[in-house]
Amino acid sequence: MIKILCVGKIKEKYLDDLINDYLKRISKYHKIEIIEIKDNPNHEKELIALKEKIKLTDYNIALDIKGKEVTSVTFAEKLDKCLMNYGNITFIIGPSLGLDEKIKNLANECLSFSSLTFPHGLFRGLLLEQIYRAFKILNNESYHK
Repeated sequence: MIKILCVGKIKEKYLDDLINDYLKRISKYHKIEIIEIKDNPNHEKELIALKEKIKLTDYNIALDIKGKEVTSVTFAEKLDKCLMNYGNITFIIGPSLGLDEKIKNLANECLSFSSLTFPHGLFRGLLLEQIYRAFKILNNESYHK
C-alpha cells in the first residue's frame, strides 16, 4: 500500500481533478490512499495528529525542501525496493510551514522534489505524477521520457 499523509484539504477543483486522475491511473498498478490531517493553527495538535498516522513498520518518506533530490528513474527503483522490503510506503507532506523535525526524525529518509516552494495541492499532484511515472518506468511502458 502506498499512503500519502498530508496536512490540509484540496479546495481547488482543478487540483482535485488532477489528483483524482493520477489516483485512478496509479490504482491500476498498486493500492494507494491519501490520508488528510486537518489544518490546525495549534502546531502541537497538528504534530500529534500527524504522529498518530505514522506507522514505524512502513517505509516513511518525508518530503522536505532540504531532502535529497533524486531522478525519476532512481525514484522508481526506490519505490520498487521499498514496496518489496516493507510492503507499505508512506509519503509525508507537511503543512505550509514545513515538516517539524520530530516528524522528519520518524522518517526513514527525506526527499526533495526541488528547492522551489510549491502550493500543497499542486505538490500533491506532482508527487502522484511521479509515482505514476515510476510504475510506468518499472513496467517498461511508454510515458517516461
